[in-house]
Order: sequence, then C-alpha cells, then structure tokens
Amino acid sequence: MAKVSMSTKLNVSADQVWKMIGGFNALPDWHPAIEKSELTEEGQTRTLSLAGGGKIVEKLEKVDDDARTYTYSIVDSPLPVANYTSTIKVSGEGDSSTIEWSSDFDPAGASDLDAMKAIEGIYQAGFDNLKKMFGG
Repeated sequence: MAKVSMSTKLNVSADQVWKMIGGFNALPDWHPAIEKSELTEEGQTRTLSLAGGGKIVEKLEKVDDDARTYTYSIVDSPLPVANYTSTIKVSGEGDSSTIEWSSDFDPAGASDLDAMKAIEGIYQAGFDNLKKMFGG
C-alpha cells in the first residue's frame, strides 16, 4: 500500500479555508482540475467532471465540521490507484492555517512511484490554487 501526505500553509484563518473547501461538493470552487461536482445518494457520493474530460466517483466516508476534516474514498476513477482513501484536514490559529491532504492506496496499472506522483500532482495543483486565492 502506498501513502501520500502533503500540507501547505495559508495566510487566512482555518475557518475561512474550511468554508471554501470543507463542503464535499466544493472541489470545483478551489481545485483547477475539477470542472463540476454532482452529489448523489443523499450527498454521500460525488461525481467529479475533470477538465479535459473524464470522471471520478468518490464516496464520503466521514465528516467532522468541528475538527474541520473529512474522509472520502474513490469508487471509480481513471487514476492509477485502487482502494484509495483520503482525508482533508484544516487546522490553525488566528490568521494562519494549514491544510493537510493525505491518502492510502494500492497502485493500479502503474508503479508505486508513478501512482504516488499522480496523486501528489493533484494535491499540489489544489494547494497552488488555494495559495493564489488566499495567499500563502
């Protein structure tokens, strides 16, 4: 099983960041690779439409708004991963926050290194866009 864990700091309160990224359907609001997110099954599943084509189906596993964290799994995806589970967490004090994005998965159709690089690229693109939006 492979693991990826990345974090970034922003010059904005954790509450403000959570308002932007904490909704399970909010990914298109802050991640440049996601054009659209559609919720199904009482909000427990999202279908993400990717820029340039393709879809990813993800399931919400748990959410804790007080702790500013949620965990999701990939149900169907063109990504080179299987058994993927990921957690996004926002923490911080005052006007500074840290976003942690981590995952565990089995590489599928790619080497461990290539699968990890694909996931790291997705996380970094989201972090880079958040820094443009909020400053970091």
